[in-house]
Amino acid sequence: MKKIELETRVIDFIQQHNLISSGEIVVVGVSGGADSVCLLCVLARWQSKLDIKLHVAHLNHQLRGVESETDAKYVANLAERLDIPITVGKRDVAAYKAERNCSMEEAARELRYDFLAKVADDIGANRVAIGHTRDDQVETILMHILRGTGTSGLRGLEPCSPIPYGKGMSLRAQRSNLLVIRPLLNITREGTLNYCQERQIEPRIDSSNLSLSFFRNRLRLELLPLLREYNPSVDQALLRLAEIAGSDISYLEQQAFQLWDEVARQEEDAIYLDKGKIVALPIALQRQLLRLAIARLAGDTRDIEANHIEAIRSLLSKPVGKRTSLPHGLVCWNRYDEVVIAVSQSLEGNESTRDLGLSTSRLFCPFPALQGEFPLKVPGETVLPGWRVIASISSVIPRQSPEHSESRSPFVIASEAKQPHRSFVAEFDLHLAGTELFVRQRQPGDGFQPLGMDRPKKLQHFMVDAKIPLLWREHIPIVCSPQQIIWVVGWRIDDRVKVTEATKEILRLEFIRL
Repeated sequence: MKKIELETRVIDFIQQHNLISSGEIVVVGVSGGADSVCLLCVLARWQSKLDIKLHVAHLNHQLRGVESETDAKYVANLAERLDIPITVGKRDVAAYKAERNCSMEEAARELRYDFLAKVADDIGANRVAIGHTRDDQVETILMHILRGTGTSGLRGLEPCSPIPYGKGMSLRAQRSNLLVIRPLLNITREGTLNYCQERQIEPRIDSSNLSLSFFRNRLRLELLPLLREYNPSVDQALLRLAEIAGSDISYLEQQAFQLWDEVARQEEDAIYLDKGKIVALPIALQRQLLRLAIARLAGDTRDIEANHIEAIRSLLSKPVGKRTSLPHGLVCWNRYDEVVIAVSQSLEGNESTRDLGLSTSRLFCPFPALQGEFPLKVPGETVLPGWRVIASISSVIPRQSPEHSESRSPFVIASEAKQPHRSFVAEFDLHLAGTELFVRQRQPGDGFQPLGMDRPKKLQHFMVDAKIPLLWREHIPIVCSPQQIIWVVGWRIDDRVKVTEATKEILRLEFIRL
């Protein structure tokens, strides 16, 4: 392919997919290999016509010693000849791999994107151009298939996508407006080599690309040549599959976006999906909505395979309390009416939750951890871990019917208790409740007589019947007198301490989240 023809195809591809707008600053990731060097040279030659500014970024992964240092010098010299500013960085990929306990490929990718994002942020760029070619697209599609992708993974690489980021990457790398563009997706690797030769540019050769210890290298050097023996047009077949899958997924994504507000809600780093509404949808839309939820939390669906989506779908029909872990540090939790997908931010749990392998994340439970026993100042104000409790006494004698008096002893139903900043208030007969009150978490064998009932009930059974999520139960404050439980905060007071026509003084307790 002649260099003029290649440049024309690249520019046409950029314009077809609206990859770059006039006046933009574009960070170009350049390793020194033929693909990235070709990309940089094409963009440099068309910089004026496109009305853009370029900035080169090169990351030394510190994996190949002198060879890595030579690559950095090569890219710096190339940028200087082209009169383009450059940022060269260093990252210890091997150390990061050990810290993250991930593969070398994953560690290098995360640090590379983190570096590119930092450079873009420093210079005010919203586009990062990288030299992925059509060969990379074929390899990516095949790699996704081998790893068990769903339909979404068949699309492979996209011309433009949000920058991917991993668990260990900085917050700066997670900007939603930073996009990766791939102007060479319609160009072969051979085409980039020919372009460099025609321009008398000798790109660097990365010796690690020949190492069979890397999965992508084995796929490129061993599997694809074998597949081409079975079908010489296997590359075209995979690209055609990606194009068809892309069209189908685009339609499903559009439908999922339209349904999102009806079936899902997001609170901080957690997404709550309505089980009833999700189940009623076609399976294809169920899967797409789940992928959308993951993408909104993790930034992308990289490493999300078909088995992960099916594991979440299986929770729709499983008993309450089941959970599954997902890539990107996500966990999925099954509740009575909802499935929750959230970022796992574990706090110190008690033994029962640790034994169950459960994450005591604030994202699932609106109540702070509560361990120990805390006396209440009555009347007065008491500060507990995560709570402020205000106790007041009124000497006004209520003149109400028993039915109305019960309504003066409010309790918060479970659906309202999802609001983590809500205050919880209840009123009691001061003579029956007393002033020697304390707060603790639930204990084995606890029981009380819920308001409106004529006999005691085990607290465990009450919590099950009230559909209180298992994860919440150890965190719910329990207000007690020396004789009994008087209030399961947020749900129900004990019937034996309610306000009645005979009440002389009213005790009012209010729990306020700090």
